[in-house]
Amino acid sequence: MTNTIGEIEDASCILAVGTSTTDNHPIIGYQVKKAVRKGAKLIVVNPQEVDLCRFADLYLPIKPGSDVALLMGMARVILEEGLQDQLYIEERCENFAQFKKSLKAFTPEFVEDTTGVPWDDVAQAARLYAQSKPASILYCMGITQHSHGTDNVFAVSNLALITGNLGRTSGGVNPLRGQNNVQGACDMGLLPNVFTGYQRVDDAEARRKFEQAWGCTLNPTPGLTHTEIFDAAYEGKIKAIYLVGENPILTEANASHAREALEKLEFFVVQDIFLTETAQLADVVLPGASFAEKDGTFTNTERRVQRVRQVIPSVGDSKPDWQITCAIAQKMGAKGFDFNSAEEIFKEITTLTPSYAGISYDRLEQKGGLQWPCPTADHPGTAILHAEKFATPSGKGKLMPLKYRPPAEEACGDYPLVLTTDRSIFQYHSTMTRRAPGLDIMNGEAYVRLHPTDAAALGIEDGQEVMVTSRRGKVKVKARLTRRVRPGVASLSFHFAECPTNLLTSPALDPVAKIPETKVCAVRIEKA
Repeated sequence: MTNTIGEIEDASCILAVGTSTTDNHPIIGYQVKKAVRKGAKLIVVNPQEVDLCRFADLYLPIKPGSDVALLMGMARVILEEGLQDQLYIEERCENFAQFKKSLKAFTPEFVEDTTGVPWDDVAQAARLYAQSKPASILYCMGITQHSHGTDNVFAVSNLALITGNLGRTSGGVNPLRGQNNVQGACDMGLLPNVFTGYQRVDDAEARRKFEQAWGCTLNPTPGLTHTEIFDAAYEGKIKAIYLVGENPILTEANASHAREALEKLEFFVVQDIFLTETAQLADVVLPGASFAEKDGTFTNTERRVQRVRQVIPSVGDSKPDWQITCAIAQKMGAKGFDFNSAEEIFKEITTLTPSYAGISYDRLEQKGGLQWPCPTADHPGTAILHAEKFATPSGKGKLMPLKYRPPAEEACGDYPLVLTTDRSIFQYHSTMTRRAPGLDIMNGEAYVRLHPTDAAALGIEDGQEVMVTSRRGKVKVKARLTRRVRPGVASLSFHFAECPTNLLTSPALDPVAKIPETKVCAVRIEKA
């Protein structure tokens, strides 16, 4: 997030696109509701009428995968009606002429036909967003999990830039992370092209710093992304995988391909807190400790580093992940893994990571949390990013010309419906919560949500068992009829091993981020 969670309640307008905030991020959803009670305008863009729509001034039921057309259409309205912040554009942005030229393709007719949203509603959303300052954009995986997810993010950024909403209190572009420490994992270099703090592995100066600290030579070539690893394993190019805290048998797009890839490995190690569906395929399972059994830090979606404190002893033979990894490294004869505590590791992190350099356990105890970048021990942390300049060579925000690219799969004769995925407020991803009987009482079974019009055409009744089939697989599940999905769209959650939704989903990748298009795939639905 460019801004803080606490600022959301003081926004004058909130554009929530591709997020079911009250279900997936209920604390942030509460901030949105507080903002609405204070008079903020709320615009919700989503293929499903999510709970947040109850509080919205305007709901745009977009066709899955058409976000670029809608967002660029909004930008066109803003410029045509002179609602942009021209001074901000001139002083703090670049590439405006090329961006403006690209908007010509997003005519009212094209936008309305592509998105399924009336042009008048698109224009109303643009006016609400541009004329209400500060305006905050919230988005989640409904924006990123597409074969054009990077373009979606650029389109969101464009809106914030032309209205002068980046670098200001209660504004910004605020991606809501899907799990509690995803931000922290990325900060620590769990990406194939960066070290900690997003220092690139192909940057010779950055690499030299880490080589000197660790006493070794480091590969200058970026590695494979999450999805590319499974492709390489399937092709026999990767022989072994050490998997920590993931359950791809349920969560990976085109999950049957992930299973086949893992089964081809010569050696497979899983480290997790439960014997997950994926762990059952492993040669070795290493029992990790849960959050309540270890010390350390989490970095949340607003870049806030916070302490995690052990409250119960480790269960059985489980150990904190860092202890297991260090023990393996020591058995392999590696040096530099003789840490005695999580705090010692954190101290090393701060010496090599400029954005974390001013953070310490002592300061975290005193402050309750600090937001990076925090470069020195007397720095208060950074609540708002890009307040004075952007992290670009010119220091200016770059407006991105965009073209509309359709999803990799669209509805057709054999597969006449579009399936999208969602989450339940009562379940957490795939591994963590299915062992909690109380949560299963609230939501212990998957349903495919269908619009009554589609169900009537298919002869399907509410609660009836159906077969959902895509080009990759099929699952059996009960139907739930609801007007909360738009006609032509079906929706499934992915929490349940009994209904492995990702057997269906598309492996088509965004060419930049390599994220699979799990939010759009073509399916047919029939009586089971």
